Amino acid sequence: MPMFESLSQKLQNVFADLGKHGVLRESDVKAVLREIRLALLEADVNYKVVKDFVARVREKAVGEEVSRALNPAQQVVKIVHQELITTLGEPGRLELKGKAPYVIMLVGLQGSGKTTTVAKLALHLRSTGHYPLMVAADTYRPAAIKQLEVLGRQLDIPVYSDYGKTKPPDICRAGVNEARNRGADVVLLDTAGRLQIDDAMMAELEAIRDKVHPVEVLLVADAMTGQEAVHIAEGFHQRVGLTGLILTKVDGDARGGAAISMRAVTGVPIKFLGTGEKVSALEQFYPDRLASRILGKGDVLSLIEKAEAAYDQQQAEEMERKLRQGQFDLEDFLNNLRQVRKMGPLDELMGMVPGMEQLLRGQKIDRAKTEAELKRTEAIILSMTPLERHNPRILNGSRKRRVAAGSGTTVQQVNQLLSQYRQMRKLIKRMNQGKLRGLPRFF
Repeated sequence: MPMFESLSQKLQNVFADLGKHGVLRESDVKAVLREIRLALLEADVNYKVVKDFVARVREKAVGEEVSRALNPAQQVVKIVHQELITTLGEPGRLELKGKAPYVIMLVGLQGSGKTTTVAKLALHLRSTGHYPLMVAADTYRPAAIKQLEVLGRQLDIPVYSDYGKTKPPDICRAGVNEARNRGADVVLLDTAGRLQIDDAMMAELEAIRDKVHPVEVLLVADAMTGQEAVHIAEGFHQRVGLTGLILTKVDGDARGGAAISMRAVTGVPIKFLGTGEKVSALEQFYPDRLASRILGKGDVLSLIEKAEAAYDQQQAEEMERKLRQGQFDLEDFLNNLRQVRKMGPLDELMGMVPGMEQLLRGQKIDRAKTEAELKRTEAIILSMTPLERHNPRILNGSRKRRVAAGSGTTVQQVNQLLSQYRQMRKLIKRMNQGKLRGLPRFF
């Protein structure tokens, strides 16, 4: 996760310098804690949070005996991991209790990605068996209503709005009534934001809250704003009583301090993370998984969930059958490529693989370049005839020139793709001679 990349590297460097003694000596711990403190402060973590965090780690680390399976560095990593989980709080869960429809009110400043997050959350809820309805209650920002309606059509999720004919509290109440009439069980309110917190905005949000009694009041906060996001959360919490936080743009270049600080400072749990621009780029918050990613230990569970969401079970079984029988052709290669792209950016996926960050330390994956290469591969395969995709061996010089011209590439690039395909087939053949079950289905 790019937001924590710098912090992750700093912490891993700290742990690599620990000695190999039978116990963690106080001098060792003192030196390491100093570096941890600096790494957290440089990552823009709140000073008080850093102070408390370091004190808890010191208390557990000094004199602690190293288990048989752990050396001193691993022991400190384990302690830091546990304390990061404690600081980040409980897993993010929506509290949908009482009588439906359940009203979820999303609040935040302009530019935080609130309207898009409403659509992302609606899509997430539908995927878990709910029937959501979105309410366009932002009557101030130009095109806010239109944006939500466009997103609603894309996702086939209903949107209620009266186009600003009445005040936002009345729009929200009418939206809840519309949900009842439609049989929707969750109502998502896209409320208005401002460039900064002001009394008029808060008064309006209080009026909406008092009129529709939401079960959740979620603040959508831009992680790129750093510690300012913590102050924004405190301001909203004091006036409208937040029940949860959604951090957006965590795939950006933020230093990560806001995510670590917000839960500790406000006492409000983080419930979701916005990990990209796509409407599917919303992850439920799991503190243990995030702590693992910060410490470079990967996040296999999230990787598996992404694979399961991207892959159709029937397609996966058919792919496994073809792999076992050695029938993997370029058509299958293309389908597999598209499924992997659905899972998200390659650099993000690789960050979830344990040990991959250490292996690639110092090497930056250019997301734009990687995406361009994947698109080029897709274009080359699509320029082939069905017969050529199923039997690439018939691709002679003239056919390759036609494919290159049709895909806007060169014959050399076509040859590179064919070479990669042949290498993959060789690998599959070797695995077939052993145990194919070791091969991930998203290979």
